[in-house]
Amino acid sequence: MTHYSFDLTVKPEVKAFFDPATNTISYVVKDPDSSACAVVDSVMDIDYAAGRITYAHADAMIAYIREQSLQLEWIIETHVHADHLSAAPYIQQKLGGKIGIGENILVVQDTFGKIFNEGTEFQRDGSQFDKLFRDGDTYRVGTMQVQTIFTPGHTPACMVHVMGDAAFVGDTLFMPDGGSARADFPGGDAGALYDSIQKLLTLPDATRLFMCHDYGPNGRDIQWETTVGAEKEHNIHVGHGTTKEAFVKLRTERDATLAMPRLIIPSLQVNMRAGEIPTDHDGRPMLKVPVNGL
Repeated sequence: MTHYSFDLTVKPEVKAFFDPATNTISYVVKDPDSSACAVVDSVMDIDYAAGRITYAHADAMIAYIREQSLQLEWIIETHVHADHLSAAPYIQQKLGGKIGIGENILVVQDTFGKIFNEGTEFQRDGSQFDKLFRDGDTYRVGTMQVQTIFTPGHTPACMVHVMGDAAFVGDTLFMPDGGSARADFPGGDAGALYDSIQKLLTLPDATRLFMCHDYGPNGRDIQWETTVGAEKEHNIHVGHGTTKEAFVKLRTERDATLAMPRLIIPSLQVNMRAGEIPTDHDGRPMLKVPVNGL
């Protein structure tokens, strides 16, 4: 059994960047005792209909890091996102840092390599990333120790990164009034998601939780920060000791009503490559659209 060790006395500075086009929240996380920082779940802008890539969201993060005289050490992906494209290689080119994701990216690459009929030139070994994290791995952002928690269910490669008293949960949880993320993508599993959420909720109640997405349920303003204690008490899907059986039933029935994310086709192709856009045989950036393939 993995042993986790956290130091909640370390309180990193967290700057959020909300992308309204995809309802994604990206973060710059600063070590409180140095100028080192990490970027979590960056966004690359795409006009899908026009086939045009731009970088306004990433440029805002880069500008902030430069204005604050920070040193970027890590560019973290909590999972292979199906609803937005990662700007990791663009940010790395501008600022440096290492790109990291959970080791089960290999499962995702194998699954979607087949769906998108990728050739042998597409490496399915995670080599597009600088670091593949395992459950319970530790690394440092400056002086601050970070630990990873493997949280499959939404996807097979989801990981929570705990930086001091702040945990970046990806799509393992939403805000308490948002519940949880879907578990019906290839490789997803509602039962595994429940188990992952329960593991996350064993963290101390005061642990800050930072969401990757928020949709403003019932018309409220967009929010992205809560606590373990608030999730245990108020989460509409798992709060108040919801059983695994009840959660799986709720999640499965709800997932059956959901449409596919608008950007799932480009997102998966780009994000399983660590944010690189695939190319055709002539070297031109090119995306595929599998018909009835997802």
